[in-house]
Amino acid sequence: MTKKRISTTTRNDSFVALALGGNLGPVEEHFDRALGVLGAHLSEIRMAPIYRTPAISPIPQPDYLNSALVARSPLDAESLLALCQAIERSVGRSRGERWGPRPLDLDLLWFGERISTRPEITLPHPRLAERRFVLQPLADLIPDVRVPLKGQTVRELLARLPPEVLERV
Repeated sequence: MTKKRISTTTRNDSFVALALGGNLGPVEEHFDRALGVLGAHLSEIRMAPIYRTPAISPIPQPDYLNSALVARSPLDAESLLALCQAIERSVGRSRGERWGPRPLDLDLLWFGERISTRPEITLPHPRLAERRFVLQPLADLIPDVRVPLKGQTVRELLARLPPEVLERV
């Protein structure tokens, strides 16, 4: 099988990957709302199936629903991140306790080939390669795409993780 490289531009749009998660309230409705808003700004959106996963947190809380999406963005990375944060706030997310429960979490996983280590925006996402609940949905969409900076495909990164079965919703 041929390894695919991420095309950074198509009509000046960047290939982007986002993670979606949440464990408070009607999470699937929050995902739908996020898709509706993102759909007004992004193109070629494809969303992965939703998975139920245990919370990774020292704080007791309900299981999460997780998914991922890929798309093309005419926005710059900072504008897309700001849009994601506005969507989170619109469904009641407040930036409080780290690792705490939340109605919606939208993480910018990567943005074209952009690399950033700035505190405001780290690209690709610093824990992307460690999280099955992120890599599995991405593998459902783009298993053979190479993740910037990591040098491996989504499938290869997923194969490096300890085995764990995620429950599809």
